Amino acid sequence: MTSSRPYLLRAMYEWIVDNGMTPYILVDTKNDQVIIPRQFEEDGKIVLNLGPSAVQSLDLGIEAVSFDARFDGSSMDVFVPIEFILAIYTRENGQGMMFADEDLPPPGGDDLQDGAVKQKTPHLRVVK
Repeated sequence: MTSSRPYLLRAMYEWIVDNGMTPYILVDTKNDQVIIPRQFEEDGKIVLNLGPSAVQSLDLGIEAVSFDARFDGSSMDVFVPIEFILAIYTRENGQGMMFADEDLPPPGGDDLQDGAVKQKTPHLRVVK
C-alpha cells in the first residue's frame, strides 16, 4: 500500500489556501536528498512557506514537493522528498497536521522477487 502522506499533504494544502491562510511545511533536513537553502535550517529542520505568493511552479507530487522560491533575494529550486515532510500547518493559527512515522512505507521495500508471495508461519496448533 502506498503512503497516505502525499494525499493528506495535498488535501491540507488546499484546505489552508481555500481558507485564505498561509501554508507552512516543517521539513527534516538531515538528508542530502533534501535541496533547500541550508543557511536557514535550524537543528536539522526548516520551515518553508508554500503560499501561492511565496512560491512558483509548486508541485505537490506523490514522491516529492518541489518549487521555486526566493531566499534573501536569490532564486532557488527547492526539492523535498515526501518522507522528510514532518508537518503542514497555517502560519496564522498553527492549525494543521503532523505526520507520523507509521505513515511511511517500510524502508528498502520488500525483498521478495516479482510474483513471490510472503508466507507467514502458522501460529495455531491442533488440539485433540
